[in-house]
Amino acid sequence: MPKRNHNYLVTFHKLCACIIALYILGSCSKPNRNKNIFHYNESSGIATLDPAFAKSQSVMWAAHQIYNTLVETDNNLNMVPSLAKSWEISADNLTFTFHLRNDVVFHDNDAFVNGKGRLMTASDVEYSFKRIIDKNVASSGAWIFNDRIDTAEGFRAIDDTTFQLKLLKPFNPILGILSMQYCSVVPQEVVNKYGKDFRSHPCGTGPFQFIAWEEGQALILTKNIKYFEKDSTGEPLPYLDGIKITFYDNKATEFLEFQQKRLDFINDIDVSFKDEVLTKKGELRKEWEGKIILQKHPYLNIEYLGILFDSTNDLLKNSPLRNKKLRQAINYGIDRKKMMLYVRNSIGIAAESGFVPAGLPSFDSIKVKGYLYNQTKALQLLKEAGYPNGEGLPRIKLLTIPQYADLGSYIANELQQIGIKVQVEAIQKSLLLEQTSKSQALFFRGSWIADYPDAENYLSVFYSKNPAPPNYTRYKNPAFDALYEKALAEKNDSLRNIIYQDADRYVIEDAPVVPLWYDMVVHLVHPHVTGFIANGLNLLELRRVRINK
Repeated sequence: MPKRNHNYLVTFHKLCACIIALYILGSCSKPNRNKNIFHYNESSGIATLDPAFAKSQSVMWAAHQIYNTLVETDNNLNMVPSLAKSWEISADNLTFTFHLRNDVVFHDNDAFVNGKGRLMTASDVEYSFKRIIDKNVASSGAWIFNDRIDTAEGFRAIDDTTFQLKLLKPFNPILGILSMQYCSVVPQEVVNKYGKDFRSHPCGTGPFQFIAWEEGQALILTKNIKYFEKDSTGEPLPYLDGIKITFYDNKATEFLEFQQKRLDFINDIDVSFKDEVLTKKGELRKEWEGKIILQKHPYLNIEYLGILFDSTNDLLKNSPLRNKKLRQAINYGIDRKKMMLYVRNSIGIAAESGFVPAGLPSFDSIKVKGYLYNQTKALQLLKEAGYPNGEGLPRIKLLTIPQYADLGSYIANELQQIGIKVQVEAIQKSLLLEQTSKSQALFFRGSWIADYPDAENYLSVFYSKNPAPPNYTRYKNPAFDALYEKALAEKNDSLRNIIYQDADRYVIEDAPVVPLWYDMVVHLVHPHVTGFIANGLNLLELRRVRINK
């Protein structure tokens, strides 16, 4: 009898899930505002709901709703508790002991006894972290623990509410690593039940739980009524009843859906309609004022041009780009402020400081001076490099992707004015990634989005012991390497930021890159949405969002 009753409950639960999904999905002709549902579109689709493979923004956004990590970043990019309520660091900076909450339960799932979610314990954290480095799993996040974790005792559940992590050597950004979606805590029995299909049967402890996913159509999440967090007044989070994610791959269609209030917000403004919405100064055009809200926030992303630095590479041996003065001339020869106005509608900040972007504590445009537009200086450096007014300088090929063809044209025009001829070649993103990874690209457009909010993440791009990625330019400077390693062992945040600045100055002086702009998060949001706050990682935060009917 109990078994029969259990089967009935499971069937009933599944039927309810289908009805809920159909009810929410059924609002095609107009948005259903009788439900407190947040609607957004993911034009790139979602490849998986398994956090071990959360390498793209679309997966990270969905994973952040379904799962929790030990620690997380707040809106100001400070590390704050999540599943761990507190932690201690040993005197040698190698052992991190986390004290976990004892009131966190996993979402209901058939893999659990009677289908009811159980308490999360330290053993779940140990399992989740070991799963990331399991070669059989082949997680795209395995790199986060490479050469950092003690392989014998790296992850250990001391008891149900105490988890310990041991490092091989001091690495202060480890808390930032643990806030990444890769480090989401998952239950072993659910992973075992579904195997590879866990990607489409996710189970976590997060504010929203999985209901239905019709790939290419929509993904439905519903409020987790057992979620552990409350707001400052004691009201349970989240406020929303659910989330509906659609997958229109056409940006024009997405914008139309937003205009008709079928979507609550749009992330970023596509080039096809940016001039319709924004002025050149990056403000809303008058016809949109009062109808939508424009959110802008510093984004931990830098857009740049990379220059191959490895002097042993045959490509560089015969290239004038091996000359530091030519690389510096290129940096001085681009008017970044004008570029931001006419190419970017003032979305972002001209990168006239270091490689570490605005928004991080170590960023200081006075202490780390970059390249201001200076044609006279550029021409002088060209002359010193042996190419007066560009004479004798062969054409340089710049590789980019079609999305940034207009940027490539702007760069080529700017450098043409000082005698540097640039041939822009737009290739598919996958091919560009392949060529930069194999050191087959001399001059290329690139970007670096922070994996976690620490300047180390950006400076790792130039550490000579790192492969490509992240060191696409194959930059090597022993003095830089020494500073990078020194920063990793420094406990004091203020002192570590000074070291980061010193290291950043080496990168600017050697010019293996041409920093272009420090990016901005740009959201278009309907006024009926409240509590929707942008952050530097552009992580979709919906726990405190409300839809005002």
